[in-house]
Amino acid sequence: MITKFDSLFAGHIDMDNAGYAGTAVNDRRFPNKDLVGVFDKAQAMAQLMDRVGYNAFWMAEHHFQHEGYECIPNVLMTALHLAHVTKQLKLGCGFNITPMWHPLRLAEDYATADILTGGRIIFGVGRGYHTREVETFGSPLLDQSANRELFEEQVDIIFRAFNEESFSHRGKYYTLPPEVPYRGYTLKELTVVPRPLRLPVECWQPIQGGTARAMDFMAKHGIRGLIGGGSAEGGAMHKVVLGWQEAHARRGEHIELGERLCFGFHFYLAKNREQGIREAAKYYEENMKMFGELRLVRALTDEQIEIMRDPKRAPNAKLPRIEDAIANGGFLCGSPEQVVEHLKSLERRYPGLDRVSVSLSVGVPKAVCLEQLEWFASEVMPEFAKAKVREQAMAN
Repeated sequence: MITKFDSLFAGHIDMDNAGYAGTAVNDRRFPNKDLVGVFDKAQAMAQLMDRVGYNAFWMAEHHFQHEGYECIPNVLMTALHLAHVTKQLKLGCGFNITPMWHPLRLAEDYATADILTGGRIIFGVGRGYHTREVETFGSPLLDQSANRELFEEQVDIIFRAFNEESFSHRGKYYTLPPEVPYRGYTLKELTVVPRPLRLPVECWQPIQGGTARAMDFMAKHGIRGLIGGGSAEGGAMHKVVLGWQEAHARRGEHIELGERLCFGFHFYLAKNREQGIREAAKYYEENMKMFGELRLVRALTDEQIEIMRDPKRAPNAKLPRIEDAIANGGFLCGSPEQVVEHLKSLERRYPGLDRVSVSLSVGVPKAVCLEQLEWFASEVMPEFAKAKVREQAMAN
C-alpha cells in the first residue's frame, strides 16, 4: 500500500524557451545571480511540502551546470539548512555521487547531518552520469567498469565507517588508514567521529540499468532502490522489480513485489489530460533534450540526439513525445482522478510498494512547481490516506 509520497528536485532554475523548439541545451548560460535562485526555489518547495504532508524532499548533487538544470552542489549542506526551516519533512540525498567524494568525508558529513537534524536526512549514493562533473573531480566515468569498481569499494568503506567502532581497509583504491607513525605507535585502525546515531543507516540508490551485479550489491548492504522509466504492463519498470526480488532471493530473503523500492514519476495535473499535455509538453521535451544527450534515454539513436540539438529540426522530427511517456506510464498527466487511478493500479500489481516520488520536469517555474505540488497533496494523496485508515480499522 502506498503510504509515502516524495518529490525529487534536481535543482533546475526557472527558464524560458523550453522544449524542442526552444534554446539548445549547450546554448544556455545563466549568470550567477540567476543560478543561486535554485536555493530559494528549493526552500519554497520544501516548506510547502512540509506543510501539506509529503514524506520527503529529495535533492540531487551536481556541479558546474551554468545551463541551469542541476544547480545544487552540496545536498547535505542544503538539507541541513532546510531542516532548520521545516518541521517534520525528511530531506533526501538523491544522490551523493560517491566517486566525487572521499568516502570517509562523506560518511562524516552524513553522520553530522544525522545528528544535527535529529535523523531527518535520508542517505543516498550514486555513480554519476556527467563526465564534466565526475572526471573533473579526478574519478573515472568514461571507463564505466572502473567507475563501478571505485563506487563499490567506496560504498563498502562508508558502511564499515557507519557500522563498526573501528576498522581498517585494504583495497584497490584505498588503504585506510595508511600505516604511518602516530603518537608513538603505527596506525592500524580508524574510528570515524562522529558516527550516525541512527543505525542501520537508511540508504537509497537509483537503479538505471538494473543489472544483477548492481542489485546484488545493493541487497548486500540493504540499500533501497529508486526506479523510473515507465510503469506500463510488462515494461522496463516491471522487469527491474522482478530482478530486484530475485536479487534478494539469492540472499535467502523473500520480499514482495515493489518492497524496498520507490517508483519515480514526472507529473503534471490539469483539468484533463489534453490540457496537461498542452501545458507540460515543452518541459517534458526540455527534460529529454538535457538527459537524452547523456545517454540516460536508452531508446534514443545517435541521429535523434543530434537532431535534438537543433531547435529548427527538432520540432518536426520523430522524437519522443509526452504522449508516449504517458502511454508507457512514466509521466503522470491529467486530472487528479486519472493519476489516482494509475497509482491505485500500481498498488494492486505491486503489493510491497509503499512509496512513490512525483517530480516536475526541468525548467518548470517555481510558481507552477508550488501549485502542482499543493494540488497533488490536496486531491491525490488523501485518496491513499483514506485507504490506510480503512485498512487499519479492518485490522482492529
